[in-house]
Amino acid sequence: MRVLVEHLPADSSYARAVHGEQADWTVTDHLLAAVVDHLAVANWMFATVHRDEDAEPAEYPEAVPRPEGGVTAPLGTGATRVTDPQSEGNADSATPSEIVAFLSAP
Repeated sequence: MRVLVEHLPADSSYARAVHGEQADWTVTDHLLAAVVDHLAVANWMFATVHRDEDAEPAEYPEAVPRPEGGVTAPLGTGATRVTDPQSEGNADSATPSEIVAFLSAP
């Protein structure tokens, strides 16, 4: 019985009961969410650097929602979930004005 239960498909009722909505997310889903997040941040950075100095700064993009209690990135990649650099507790990230100053320096 143990062998049968261990080899049930990842989208089985048993997997959903044990792992919740995280069972619906495959490694591919996590990678695609990370790609979308990184692309959104890259577009935000491009728009921030190329905006008119008097224009209102672009709003930082929201991360793709992940399942509760799930991993933020595939294991072994060293990647982390994209977070707002303006949020408190994220001292390692640059603020939008620091990014603009860095990219516009001669």
